[in-house]
Amino acid sequence: MRRDSFGILFFLKKNQLLKNGDAPVSMRITVNGQREEVRTKKSINPALWNQAKECSRGRDKKSRDLNEYIESAKIRVSQLFNEMEQAGKVITAEILIRRFFGKDDENCKTLLCVFKEHNEQCRQLIGIDYEDITVRRYECCARYLGELIKGKYFQDDLLLKEINGEFVRSFEFFMKTSKHCQQNTVIRYMKCFKKIINLAIANEWISHNPFAGVKFHEVEVNKEFLTMEEINAIAVKEFHIPRLEIVRDVFLFCCMTGLAFIDVYNLREGHIVRDNSGAMWIRKTREKTNNMCNIPLLSLPKQILEKYADNPHCLEKGVLLPVMCNQKMNSYLKETQAV
Repeated sequence: MRRDSFGILFFLKKNQLLKNGDAPVSMRITVNGQREEVRTKKSINPALWNQAKECSRGRDKKSRDLNEYIESAKIRVSQLFNEMEQAGKVITAEILIRRFFGKDDENCKTLLCVFKEHNEQCRQLIGIDYEDITVRRYECCARYLGELIKGKYFQDDLLLKEINGEFVRSFEFFMKTSKHCQQNTVIRYMKCFKKIINLAIANEWISHNPFAGVKFHEVEVNKEFLTMEEINAIAVKEFHIPRLEIVRDVFLFCCMTGLAFIDVYNLREGHIVRDNSGAMWIRKTREKTNNMCNIPLLSLPKQILEKYADNPHCLEKGVLLPVMCNQKMNSYLKETQAV
């Protein structure tokens, strides 16, 4: 983790004298080369000020009070800086000043912290308002944002108010080049990101919309169907790598049942039923539409289920097939074509 640089300085505003001739004492905090200044409620006769030592050389009560204030302020700001650094929080000069003066922390919220809070709440709502795959997409989006922030800005997080149109476009470019995501996949992640920004705007954590002027253009995909000959060629192909064999079997199961990836991912023993004649069926509501489907269990998908009946992953998760995440499935499926 990159260590932040920090400095604090007290000085006089001699060009802004008060009516009694005193000069207001200002505090300047610098973090990583970025500085913020703020007036304290203290003032002193300019003739008594020692800039080299950042204190008053006077011996009167006002001078003693000022010097005590400066000393305690330096200690307090240093403590705040060390506490935030140890906690791994984003540190800026503005945040330190706001915390020193005990102001609210709303304007200091960071992108990844808000994203994390959102994802934790969504995970608690799985099965109520969200599906597991949706929450995992949000979590993946947050992880990609973290990689971009660390790689391009050399920080662990960014303040929400630092997020602008340039950052949004950088994230889109990052996903296409570093993560090799296709256009429609990029749009899904951008929509996750935009939801967090809309949440920040609704809560008045930021006043601007970095997505202003950003439009999403989905690419129309022409889906091709496999022939029975192609499916049979996949079915008889031998693999010496277990993970590729699992991917092949799951893919075949999807083809022979018509179930989507997420439906097979959540397929459990309770979804397999028998009719009056003893034939086996898959009876399950579709994850996306919530429509009930009744699918006859043919010989090939039945053999696949029997093959993984004692699979450790299936026994642990209570599912019928050891389905990997969608990203790995797609990646390994392409690998099966090269083997």
